[in-house]
Amino acid sequence: MSDRGRGVRRWLGIGALALVVVSVATAPAAAVPPPPPNPSDSEISASQRDANAKAGEVGQLTNQLAEAESRLDQLQSTVELRMEEANKALVDLQTAQDAADAAQRDADAAKREADAAQAQIDTARANLDAFISSSYQQGSTMGSISAYLGASSPKDLLARAQLLESVSGSQLNALEMMQQAQTDKSNKDAAARQALQLAQQAQEQAARAKQTADGAQTAAIQAQQAQAVQTTQLESQKTTVEQQLFQAQQRVNGLQGQRQRYEDWLAQKQREDEEQARQAALAAASASAPPAGGGSRPAPPPVSSGSASQTVERVIARAMSQLGLPYAWGGGTTAGPTRGIRDGGVADAYGDYRKIGFDCSGLMIYAFAGVASLPHYSGYQYTAGKRVPLAQMRRGDMLFWGRSGIHHVALYLGNGMMIEAPQSGLTVRVAPVRYGDILPFATRLVG
Repeated sequence: MSDRGRGVRRWLGIGALALVVVSVATAPAAAVPPPPPNPSDSEISASQRDANAKAGEVGQLTNQLAEAESRLDQLQSTVELRMEEANKALVDLQTAQDAADAAQRDADAAKREADAAQAQIDTARANLDAFISSSYQQGSTMGSISAYLGASSPKDLLARAQLLESVSGSQLNALEMMQQAQTDKSNKDAAARQALQLAQQAQEQAARAKQTADGAQTAAIQAQQAQAVQTTQLESQKTTVEQQLFQAQQRVNGLQGQRQRYEDWLAQKQREDEEQARQAALAAASASAPPAGGGSRPAPPPVSSGSASQTVERVIARAMSQLGLPYAWGGGTTAGPTRGIRDGGVADAYGDYRKIGFDCSGLMIYAFAGVASLPHYSGYQYTAGKRVPLAQMRRGDMLFWGRSGIHHVALYLGNGMMIEAPQSGLTVRVAPVRYGDILPFATRLVG
């Protein structure tokens, strides 16, 4: 072949290589979509600060609400005590009134008896005075000679003397006895009146005590009602801030999601660029190498990403597979539900020791089996992983509750929902996150 022919062939080969390189370099670029929005670091930081501030406010309101509820419980107990004291005062007043009424009746009866005795004495004294006066006028008084005139015999005379002596003596004796009885009845009347006076004083004291008890009861009820209003206001305020916290968390998640999508896009674009360069290098090598019936090697598949998210989904799937199982205090291992144990109290009352199921920490042990070895105590589970602020909690994190000590744990599902083994008498369930008494940090075991 002439030099000219060889030159034409060389230029054709170079042109073909250029076309291959251009086609390889440009074709994959068209497969990369436009870049998604990429929020700035300052935007993400600002949204995170806002969410943290809302979480802190929720925590403060939670503490205030806990104090308000505790105060409300105390006031409710005070109201119940004051109501019982008012009931006691009412009973005491009624008893005192009954005693005063009985004393009044006794005093009235004693007075009537004393008055009747006095009337009898007055009548007897009048009769005696009339007898003495009549005897004197007739000359028949004791020792009067006229009393013996007209006697028919000495025997009659003696009888008249005995009769006069007997009549006057019996009347004087009867008068003395009536005077003694009248003295006794007067004493009885005086005692009855003194008892009446004491009973009336007791009645007045009981009335004052009832008035005091009624006032204390009214004050306690007013204080309890005022506290109830304050507690309701705090609950409403806390609910509002919780909603704001949820919205702030959604904004953080949204911006972080945008950043993640942008970084995924960058990674995809980088892989496309690297693949493009590799294809170009292979094409160049193929054009310069003598034809040997070979061919280019296929590109290796990209390394699968998202293993952490897959682990989280597996954890959640294990927990969700136990929905509806009974709560059993002390129940649950990495292998599944177990029979509960006795606690000498609430769990025994619900028969947890006879049930096969999970308690809250036991459900976490089962869910994270193969990922982390968790102790059967929520307090230790709280320190088993990385702690993150509630504003940054995400699907697969553990949430904890407790004031003076941790008493409950649940698994966060995202979108404000969680799965938990709640308490004796209930079953494993999905429920909205309760922010009352919640700890300010979540625990993350994956990612």
